[in-house]
Amino acid sequence: MMSKARTVKEYFASLPADRREALAAVRKVILDNLDKDYEEGMAYGMISYHVPHRVYPPGYHCDPKQPLPFACLASQKNHMAIYLMCIYGSREHEAWFRKAWAKSGKKLDMGKSCIRFKKLDDLALDVLGEAIARVPARQYIRFYEAVIKSSGRAGSKATSAAKPRKKAAKK
Repeated sequence: MMSKARTVKEYFASLPADRREALAAVRKVILDNLDKDYEEGMAYGMISYHVPHRVYPPGYHCDPKQPLPFACLASQKNHMAIYLMCIYGSREHEAWFRKAWAKSGKKLDMGKSCIRFKKLDDLALDVLGEAIARVPARQYIRFYEAVIKSSGRAGSKATSAAKPRKKAAKK
């Protein structure tokens, strides 16, 4: 569910009490472990933790007007979720994360970057905190730029659209 809230305070005010409490606890873990160069705000209808333009002027390659996303926290229709971009593109970080989560004894409900949960007790908060702390903003920028460069997606959508497409061979 995409929220129309413009601030984190508005976002929390719009939530039912049980979700507000759970997300507030996860938010505290994130903020306690977040590198000083990240900022909290709203993006894509969720609470966003991102590298602001003052630290990374190019912004997000998909939409350079947006800051570079690092993590998001959301209340969805059937669950709550934390999105960790630092895990999405890094096999090494993902492997560490999965192993650390397994040691916690908690069941992991995870997509590519999304950890879904129904209640706070479903989460290994210490593992989430360490996952956030392990990736300072400057390191994340270097990783992000390497991934973008290796995938050939450097620049914005406009840059990508300017590349000529190969025509399919006629039979």
